Amino acid sequence: MKKVYFLFPICILALLVSCRNDDDNPNFVPARDRGEEAPASTAIIEDYLSTHFYNYEEFENPPADFDYRIKFDTIAGDNSDKTPLIDQVDSKMVPDRLAEGVEYKLYYLVVEEGGGERPDFPDVSTITYDGIWINDEENVAADYTGLLDSSVTPISFSMTSIVNGLQDALVEFRAAEEIIDNDDGSLTPVNPGIGAVFMQSGLAYYVNETGAGGNIPVYAQLIFSFQLYQVGVGDQDNDGVPSVMEDLNGNELEEDDDTDGDGLPNWFDADDDNDGRPTSQEIEVDEDGNITFPDVDNDGTPDYLDSDS
Repeated sequence: MKKVYFLFPICILALLVSCRNDDDNPNFVPARDRGEEAPASTAIIEDYLSTHFYNYEEFENPPADFDYRIKFDTIAGDNSDKTPLIDQVDSKMVPDRLAEGVEYKLYYLVVEEGGGERPDFPDVSTITYDGIWINDEENVAADYTGLLDSSVTPISFSMTSIVNGLQDALVEFRAAEEIIDNDDGSLTPVNPGIGAVFMQSGLAYYVNETGAGGNIPVYAQLIFSFQLYQVGVGDQDNDGVPSVMEDLNGNELEEDDDTDGDGLPNWFDADDDNDGRPTSQEIEVDEDGNITFPDVDNDGTPDYLDSDS
């Protein structure tokens, strides 16, 4: 079957980087050290996981009108006997993308793994989601949590364009086995991946106040719950090489592979070797979508990565 590659899909969860010059701002406060902030952020996440639960009983015995959306609540009062999230989540270590040597223990909740394809880290995913933020401990006078964003309509986006914590979590799930088109125009996923991720600020927007429309505090931790509908192979630079194949060092990070050293990582560079000939003209794709990589000078480096081929 011929594969379909997706280029720049709709993305409303983009990880934005502020380029504002604060040299002339007398109120400018430098960002905290990311290495020192990591354990503090993790402590906030773990406190939330220890004091909150999700509607697992509805998933165990779904009511007739159940929407299969994850809902969180505090363990207190009538809910004092609920199982805390900390006893139900999985975790893995993931790197900070800006500070070398800094890692985070990323917690994620697998309610349903899903029955379809598993996305690779630079693929295109289609999800519905709910996002909330948890305030930094120092902002004790402010709200503890608030709504970040949500969508009951499936949204497709490039996983290279979202906050890193969500990207790191989605690769642990699978898409739906199939999608049913209903008469009213809505879509029903069959056995989708259903879960949530609890991410530290360093895997989210950190001090970027423009992130997510500017409606979250600085240093806020984020929680996303989601249903994973579909997965498509990402080719963000439209050069014919799937972005997952442009991870040359195999570390599952898209940012640090830049063959020609031009500041554009390979997944976002349509001329990977900067020889003036587009990558798309230095590879071969047959009618079934199979890709081969010619090496005309037989030096062991395929033409699209070889500037003197």
